Amino acid sequence: MGKPSEKSLERVERMVTNFCEKSGTFRHPDPKITEGVVLGLAANLDELGRPLCPCRFYPDKKEEVKHRTWICPCDDMNVYKYCHCLLFCTPEGLPVTEHLPADHEGRGTWGEVKDPTPEKGRALKHKAEEREAERIARKS
Repeated sequence: MGKPSEKSLERVERMVTNFCEKSGTFRHPDPKITEGVVLGLAANLDELGRPLCPCRFYPDKKEEVKHRTWICPCDDMNVYKYCHCLLFCTPEGLPVTEHLPADHEGRGTWGEVKDPTPEKGRALKHKAEEREAERIARKS
C-alpha cells in the first residue's frame, strides 16, 4: 500500500475530528494508533473512493464497499458506539462496549467499558435489535 494523498489524509482527518465531536468519543491517546488507522482509511479512500476500515480482512474490498457495513464510521460505531480499531474511544483509549450484546467479542476482550457520553452518538441505535437477530441467525 502506497502513501495516501494529502487530499485523502485531510478528508479523513476532518471526518475523524467531526465524528469525535458528534459521537462524544476521542482519538486514541497513543498517536501511533490513530495515525495507523487514519493512514489506512486514507489509502482506502484513494483506492476505493470510500474510507473502508483498514483493520479488517476483505476477500474483495471493492465488493465490501458496496455493503457499507465497514465504511468509517462503521455500522458497529453507529449502532453500538464500538470501534474495534480504537480510532474512536474513551479518553483512556478503550473502546465503548456498554451498548454491545452481552456475548459480543468486544465485551469478552475489553469487559464492560461505560460510555462517557451516552447522550451523543449511536445514530443507528434503533437497529441494535435487528443486528442482534441477524447475528444470532448466523450462529445457527
